[in-house]
Amino acid sequence: MRERYSIGDLARRTGLPVRTIRFYSDSGLLPPTDRSPANHRRYDLAAVARLDLVRTLRELGLDLATIRRVLADELTVAQAAARHADALDVQIRVLRTRAAVLRAIASRAEPPNEPNPEELTLMHRVVRLSEDERHRLITDFVDRAFGGLDVNEDFVAWLRSALPYLPDEPTTAQVDAWIELSELVRDEDFVASVRRMAEHQAAEIAEGGRMGLHHELTIKVRDRVTAAIDAGVEPDSPAAAEILSDVVARYAETFGTEDTPAYRAKLVTRLRTADDPRVERYVRLIGIINDWPETPPLGPVFGWLIAALDPK
Repeated sequence: MRERYSIGDLARRTGLPVRTIRFYSDSGLLPPTDRSPANHRRYDLAAVARLDLVRTLRELGLDLATIRRVLADELTVAQAAARHADALDVQIRVLRTRAAVLRAIASRAEPPNEPNPEELTLMHRVVRLSEDERHRLITDFVDRAFGGLDVNEDFVAWLRSALPYLPDEPTTAQVDAWIELSELVRDEDFVASVRRMAEHQAAEIAEGGRMGLHHELTIKVRDRVTAAIDAGVEPDSPAAAEILSDVVARYAETFGTEDTPAYRAKLVTRLRTADDPRVERYVRLIGIINDWPETPPLGPVFGWLIAALDPK
């Protein structure tokens, strides 16, 4: 007769508590090979090997339902391991995100920046959003701001492509940026402000205006005006006139028109409509989340140009 082992024998061989082995046996994971004359459970070497497998899979974190499927040959060990590894990846991402939120909270430990309970709830909720949910917040914002209008398609396409990709191990700055961004795109006043910009663009397009991203124009104007600001040139000074003429000429050439008083009035209206610091902050927040290089701000440039075009 083959050697048989009691639950106590299995406990000594494996180091598992008797109550754990009894639980596995009662739950069907480790059925006894047979019974002793006194009706005590007995197990053979195959059962010992089965117990070793159960213990190993449990130590790796697999749940009992999955182990039962492995033992029933419904899943291979490799398949079960792959599924569990995927589940662990999700858990690890969640834990890393929680750690980042806790670091963000800790960084605000001193009044007046210390978050209140409502802010803590918001921080936890918005950071836990899936990547698809985060992207949906952005695309919903773009739809609300630009939907139904004949606008600058290149710019809208860029907005739809410039999505925040919060990394698995975000920094405190990235967590803070995402929280601020999620609040910003749900701010009705900000949506209305961007909508006014879109309506202004649509009106210019209806009048035959040229649209596009015009990165080169933006960089040249930004650099020229920033240099003037750094040099202390006031927008209402005689020295500003030459700079302003050069800038307006660049705008006029790009948009297929000429530098006239009427065009300057139109340009200052466009600049005032676009001069909402929250727009630049929106782009900056996405840049922080995506770890983009920081670009010089446009707000001071717009302010200088508006003051130079329409001194009051």
